[in-house]
Amino acid sequence: MVFKARMTDARVWKNLIGAIATLVDEANFGVDGEGIKLRAMDPSHVAMVDFEWPRASFEEYVCDEPTKLAVNVSEMLKLLRRIGGDESIELVVETGSPRLMMILKSKYTRTFGMSTLEPSAEEVPTPKISFNASARLTTSLLKNALEDAGAVSDHIVFDASKDKLTVRATGDVGNVVVDVEKGSDELISLEAKENARSTFSLNYLSEMVKAASNLSDVVMLEFSTDMPVRLNFELSSKGRLQYYLAPRIEST
Repeated sequence: MVFKARMTDARVWKNLIGAIATLVDEANFGVDGEGIKLRAMDPSHVAMVDFEWPRASFEEYVCDEPTKLAVNVSEMLKLLRRIGGDESIELVVETGSPRLMMILKSKYTRTFGMSTLEPSAEEVPTPKISFNASARLTTSLLKNALEDAGAVSDHIVFDASKDKLTVRATGDVGNVVVDVEKGSDELISLEAKENARSTFSLNYLSEMVKAASNLSDVVMLEFSTDMPVRLNFELSSKGRLQYYLAPRIEST
């Protein structure tokens, strides 16, 4: 055996894969004694997902040797949608096998096997970005603000000052402005070294937040003027789920 990991609640793994599948179809997971990691760009290289699920987050975890596990996450998600509410999941890769086995257990056992892919040699580095504004807020607030903005536009502006976070959108039919003052229960913390304002694709952000809302109640939103945004979703375990998204630069 090369790798075996078990989670009591299979729905958590389904939601994690769903969060990754918002950006990439094929994923090259790094698997070692510390856990499972993934850092991958979307096909257009506009967005990136940075994911880590440490071994302590599994009820059982065995990795005989570091390996790359390349899979089609879209196809994996199709299988994981068959998960019930009371099932555990085991992920197993046997030595020399080209297949990943997903074993679902409740009152009976179901085993799904899927072919693995040839791992990519490409390594995606961690972006080195300085953020001038950071807002820790509820995921539900951000999700609702994006849905409001989607009524009028396909892009959104984040605007932060030391006292307020503003989410705004403007389109042909009208405009939407969501102001959240520092001290609000929904805005847990807000820090701004200087005023920051940047524009982003609403479609990307909506997909990210929608997927992550199944996993996290709180998100750290970090950005600077006309620089990428980082969304760091706080997980109940010590895992990591972060997204980076490049800004939309308005032509002059």
